[in-house]
Parts: sequence; C-alpha cells; structure tokens
Amino acid sequence: MATVYSVQKTKWDQNSPKTKIKPNEHAGRVRVSYANYVASAEQSDIHMFNLPNGARILTMEVAHAALGSSTTLSVGYAAHTDSAGDAVALDVDEYKAAAASTAIAVTGAALTEALGRHTVCDANEDGVPVTVSLAGANGTGAISLTCTWVLD
Repeated sequence: MATVYSVQKTKWDQNSPKTKIKPNEHAGRVRVSYANYVASAEQSDIHMFNLPNGARILTMEVAHAALGSSTTLSVGYAAHTDSAGDAVALDVDEYKAAAASTAIAVTGAALTEALGRHTVCDANEDGVPVTVSLAGANGTGAISLTCTWVLD
C-alpha cells in the first residue's frame, strides 16, 4: 500500500524547505458565533451574525421552536462584498436547504463540502453576513444559530 500525505502534512514535513501552514488549517483557535431571534408571525431573512474574512467554517447548527404550519428554514448569507471589493449576491441556502420547521428541532448546517463545510470566508472588513430565512408561511417562535469557526 502506498503512503500519501494530505496537503497540510506535506507542508508540515514533506516539502523542503517546509511550507507554513495557515492557522485556519492547523493550531488555530476555534471560535463560536451564536445568535437567536424570536419570530412574530412573519416570513423574513434574519441576519444572525457576520463571520470575518479568512474564517474557516467548521460546523453550524440551527435550533428552532415549532414555527407553524408550512414554515421552512434555510441557512445562507446576505449580499456582501468580497476581499477584492466585488459584490457577492445573496444565497439564502448556501449552508442549508429549506426544510420544514413545523416541529421543534435541532439540525446541522454546513454539513458537507457542497454546503459550505470547511470553506474559508472571503469578505471585506464587514465579513460575511450569515442568515436564516424563514419562509413558506408566517412563523412564530424562537430560532437560534451556532457556528464554530477557526481563524488564528
């Protein structure tokens, strides 16, 4: 069986000279962003928090009350500006596709690489505005979002 190395392990001890590993890849500090909102018979794009440029998303978790019949929640981001100064369009389901929110639940977001897991935020000094979108019907109840990320 062949021995192979990850990109980071190659940087660590296979390159000559060694290559620096970014803190968001090894030995960085894990941080938590948390936000909550109580919906009151509404459909809305809820801005929860901003993640800074360079933050690597590790996990997300959305928790909610039974928000009402036909309601759905998705997790994404609002329109923002990237580090090069270019406009980035909103994407309400970048991290979690819309799913029923009719019963109390805690579900993951950014669960796969296709849904933003391990992506590195590219934003100007304002960061990436992470959102939860309540749609389908007017919803009422508590919604919270937690994100673990690493930067330095």
